[in-house]
Amino acid sequence: MDLQLTRSFVTVAETGSITQAAARLGLTQSALSRRVQQLEEQLGARLFTRSRQGIELTEEGRLALQSGQRLLTSWNNLREEIRLHQGLELGRVRIGGGATAVSFILPSAIARFQRSHPRILFQMKEAGSSEIAEDVLEGRLELGIVTLPVRSGELLSRALMDDDIVLVAARDHPLAQRQDLEVAGLADQGFVGFEAGTALRQLIDQAVREAGLEPHVVMELRSIPSILRMVASTGHLAFVSRLALGLQPDVVELKLRGLRIRRRLAVISRRQARLSAASEAFVEQLLAGP
Repeated sequence: MDLQLTRSFVTVAETGSITQAAARLGLTQSALSRRVQQLEEQLGARLFTRSRQGIELTEEGRLALQSGQRLLTSWNNLREEIRLHQGLELGRVRIGGGATAVSFILPSAIARFQRSHPRILFQMKEAGSSEIAEDVLEGRLELGIVTLPVRSGELLSRALMDDDIVLVAARDHPLAQRQDLEVAGLADQGFVGFEAGTALRQLIDQAVREAGLEPHVVMELRSIPSILRMVASTGHLAFVSRLALGLQPDVVELKLRGLRIRRRLAVISRRQARLSAASEAFVEQLLAGP
């Protein structure tokens, strides 16, 4: 049903008078009558009967009134919901990232944001950078936190922070007491690695190999807490974000000479897409820092 014609018809039906309805709508009586006639033509039915006593709804008119009132209520609710979304009183942020982002960057950022905007809903996904980038490209996510570089020119990337990747071991590991540890001294060690194919795993493997070590990976996991628990309990080593060190007290950073691994994390969005008000405000907060 045409919204303008429907509003005109509902106003006539509720007032019971063309004259009163025209005054309420700011129309001439003839203009309002034409609108009612247009709606009748569109629906293929008479909506009013006219007599000396005024106008009355036909049976078809009663059906049209019920539907028209529901339509106008839905329209008004939609306008109000959009207003609330634009004012950050409602809304949602669809964001994804890797284990570091989901475990250590987003929780505190979301907590700060929701103190000012408590009714904003966050929908999060944890996955590797390539999968998150694909989800942003396809519109399944509005935002992602990924490891640079970003391959697609359709994605807008804004640098967020540098993340140092460090070697960790159990606190009682023999290497934990070494102050002169070199890459060559790790040749007989087993490593707990991130899942193969992820951007972080590729970055770590390339850096370690360039330093002269072919790491012996004995298990692969996605979850940082799981990796740290395995390091603490099995005696194997792992490369993880320095942000994760406080998560497992039985795990410590090893001081490794001659190898520094650092990645740059960025917030990505689709270049041609307009972000929702909630997502745009959240990006601004992320980039501004703690």
